[in-house]
Amino acid sequence: MEILQQAENIVFMTGAGVSTASGIPDYRSMTGVYHGVENPEYLLSHTCLKREPDVFYRFVQQLYHPEAKPNVIHEKMAELSQTKQVGIVTQNIDDLHIKAGSPNVVPFHGSLYDCYCQKCGQSVSVPDYMKSMYHQECGGITRPNVVLYEEGLSESNIETAISWLSQADVVCIVGTSFQVYPFSGLINYRKPDSQVIVVNKEPISLMMPHLLVQQKGEDFFSDI
Repeated sequence: MEILQQAENIVFMTGAGVSTASGIPDYRSMTGVYHGVENPEYLLSHTCLKREPDVFYRFVQQLYHPEAKPNVIHEKMAELSQTKQVGIVTQNIDDLHIKAGSPNVVPFHGSLYDCYCQKCGQSVSVPDYMKSMYHQECGGITRPNVVLYEEGLSESNIETAISWLSQADVVCIVGTSFQVYPFSGLINYRKPDSQVIVVNKEPISLMMPHLLVQQKGEDFFSDI
């Protein structure tokens, strides 16, 4: 797309739809993680982690897909980063943007692959976490460094995202229903004359002028 090719400063805001082509399910579709699960928000909440850590642990294990590799969307965004100022603010917790080589990534909701013991604070490898939720060193309960329901977001992530959006010529929203706040609220910090592009299978609710490209992200980025 010419708009992306001509822009000097781009911010991509990405969601679960970006990673489905890598074999990672989204959350709310008919094949998503939440489908058929009663009260899934509770299972990914701070309350569940504290009250029923074993229940939390069993549910969060299915979110791991260590075999997943970056797809054409991740790769094209990383490629654009080589010649342009590109920032990626992602809802995804799978680290695929980073694995693809993009240098400027804000994991707005944290990362599944950054685990630590809640008792001693020591980092724990993902293979060890997948074997047991208990830290071998001290017996504390390990958790991934993701933002759960009822938890606050990283202030530095918020500040960085706002700074990038305030300078971007183009903001491109990809693979997200754009219903999760405060992620969706970041768009209000864009530069007033920036162009907004939405690449998504379904239209999103966005109360500002934008260009909607209604197709799969992998098809769109394959043509860039």
